[in-house]
Amino acid sequence: MTDESLIREVDEEVRRDEFKKLWDRFGSLFTGLAVLVVVAVAAFKGWEYYAQTQSEAAAAVYSEALKKAADGKYDDALSALKAVNHSGYGQLARLQEAAVAAEKGDAEKAIAAYDAIAADASVDPLLADIARIRAGYLLVDTASPNDLLTRLGKFDKDGEIWRHQAREIFGLSAWRTGDFVMADRYMNAIFADPETPPAMRQRAQVMVQLIAPQLPKQ
Repeated sequence: MTDESLIREVDEEVRRDEFKKLWDRFGSLFTGLAVLVVVAVAAFKGWEYYAQTQSEAAAAVYSEALKKAADGKYDDALSALKAVNHSGYGQLARLQEAAVAAEKGDAEKAIAAYDAIAADASVDPLLADIARIRAGYLLVDTASPNDLLTRLGKFDKDGEIWRHQAREIFGLSAWRTGDFVMADRYMNAIFADPETPPAMRQRAQVMVQLIAPQLPKQ
């Protein structure tokens, strides 16, 4: 045996001894940590499976509710929507409940439902804004332009995603109440905005033509 091989064998023996000492001292801890890791991974996978099945079940109930609403079975649709028990689909179900109430002709109940959604801090901000806009459309025939500006005024600026809808609501309300100058201003703002959806631009153009004869003579 050469000196080099002897040194190597002694070195390996020392390492084995050191490893045995470490295992005798910390082996139970290492084993416990390994078990904890396995348990944690299993729990996470179990939760993932549970969350997925819950989401799929909620999606199925929500889809069935939408079908019932489309078929005009409003009471059945509302019952199904109330049965949706899921954080994400539950918020969508609340929006749809308000929409169904509006379809049934109960605008007051629908507006109250939309307002409750908008005021709920736990609701996704995007969905809360959708609720505000939908309530605004339902209020066009009854609320004053000033009331609607109070509700939706934050959307009345360039860059806001809901500016087109808010301005249409303001313009329609102003038209209804005879404030043709205000109606003209908002309808022209919609028509002039290059990002206005085509269908809404066409509606604004029609409104501008209807409003024009009602404007004060220059």
